[in-house]
Amino acid sequence: MNNVLRWMAAAEDPRQQGKVMHLMKDIIAIVFFATLANADDWPTVHLFAVLNEGFLRRYLELPEGVPSEWTIKRVFSMVSPAHLQEVSRRWREAMSGNGGDRVRRLLGIDGKTQRGNGTGTGKANHIVSAVDDRGFCLGEVLVDDKSNEIAAIPGLLRGLNIKGHVVTTDAMGCQTDIASQIRKGHADYVLALKGNQGTLHEDVRLYFKDPDLLAGCAYTKTTEKARGCVEVREYWQADDISWLPQKRSWAGLKSIAMTRNTVTKGGKATTEARYFISSLPLGVEDMAWAIRKHWMVESYHWHLDVTFREDANLTIEKTSAYNLNIMRKMAINTLKLLDVGTKRRVSLKNKRYMLCADFGRFFDAILAI
Repeated sequence: MNNVLRWMAAAEDPRQQGKVMHLMKDIIAIVFFATLANADDWPTVHLFAVLNEGFLRRYLELPEGVPSEWTIKRVFSMVSPAHLQEVSRRWREAMSGNGGDRVRRLLGIDGKTQRGNGTGTGKANHIVSAVDDRGFCLGEVLVDDKSNEIAAIPGLLRGLNIKGHVVTTDAMGCQTDIASQIRKGHADYVLALKGNQGTLHEDVRLYFKDPDLLAGCAYTKTTEKARGCVEVREYWQADDISWLPQKRSWAGLKSIAMTRNTVTKGGKATTEARYFISSLPLGVEDMAWAIRKHWMVESYHWHLDVTFREDANLTIEKTSAYNLNIMRKMAINTLKLLDVGTKRRVSLKNKRYMLCADFGRFFDAILAI
């Protein structure tokens, strides 16, 4: 984490230096520490800095004291998102170590809209992120509308080391060009199917609807009990796809899959079936792992909404809102690694509360990450 602070300090400051009272590196660090410590908007970021000024001075310069709320907000909008992304990338690489890339990972790609960033006349930021199976965000790309998510995914993939990993997307990312790019990157894909690919979804659905064909598929099942619910997840996979008319259009296509999730609560059962295409060879356990772990990106977005209250933040300025999203993701990654010294597992929400209540107590542990 000490390296993170040094990398933050390397941000290029576009302000006229003769008129600068507060250092950009101090403001970036204040926003990051405050985000860790339960601050979700500009007033609480400023209050965090005021209440912890004495402690912060041991690590930051603060030549003119704590900046005002408006100064923090204005200056943070000048920080280059590319710089913050580079800081985040370098830190992830440092955490992974030299052997990190040899472990096969799942990279789930999905988009999320910053709803508080929209106005009556302007669309809110939409950010496409890649989250791995450990729940760490590996990168993001900003687009101005959800409809542009498809165009953003190739750029996001180019910025990632996907070699040897498995990339998953929802149905919006199920595109022949994206599948081709993943294979050219020496990675595999598992892409969700819906009706956006002509007859492909219907062809796969009809295949698994046939009882005789279904009986010949590889199969596995899991059962989980939680919060008064019983959820049964069933997975079928087939590599007999020579009949599939669209096979040649999809680079490296080797198998198709179906999941059927049955949730029973209060004596009432609901069932949902979903369909996938994949470059993975036959191996239903691997397929089930990839499909199940894609929920990590959805869980990550849940933390942004619930733990960090991102949608309630009404920052309208686009760059500033994007920078805050990057800060929140760095905070999530940090909190996942932070040991707060308790025997029981502590949620990210409660870790933020603990840092808010006594930031100085845990700061050495943060620096040690």
